[in-house]
Amino acid sequence: MIISTRGKNALKLMLDLANNNSGDLIRLKDIATRQNISEKYLEHIVSRLHKERLVESVRGKNGGYSLSFSPEQYTVGRILRAVENNMHTADCYGANSVPCPNKANCANYRLWARLDDAINGVLDDITLADMMEWQTDTYVI
Repeated sequence: MIISTRGKNALKLMLDLANNNSGDLIRLKDIATRQNISEKYLEHIVSRLHKERLVESVRGKNGGYSLSFSPEQYTVGRILRAVENNMHTADCYGANSVPCPNKANCANYRLWARLDDAINGVLDDITLADMMEWQTDTYVI
């Protein structure tokens, strides 16, 4: 599984909305400037997030975006699934998988299934609030 640039930027956008939540709507232009991402590109991302009801928007001169929920209610997995086309490790596993007549006896299929479960378990365990907290932590690899 490779997280696309769109997925990475969706996380940046959501984290920016969470960090700059003062009660006012946040303009996409401001997020684009802070995150050094094209505003046009962010428009595509935010439209997917809005479609999935992860962000709220108001149009017009004083318009902008805000989170639909508190940061604790967003998992990284939920955000990524809103913008990524495929969140599986192999094309023979998952909702959009290629039909495989051998999957009942296929060791590879079991490997991909377990790997997907492990990855999605991590992504669904980490919240936007966790990521906000991580910004102030010192992390040593």
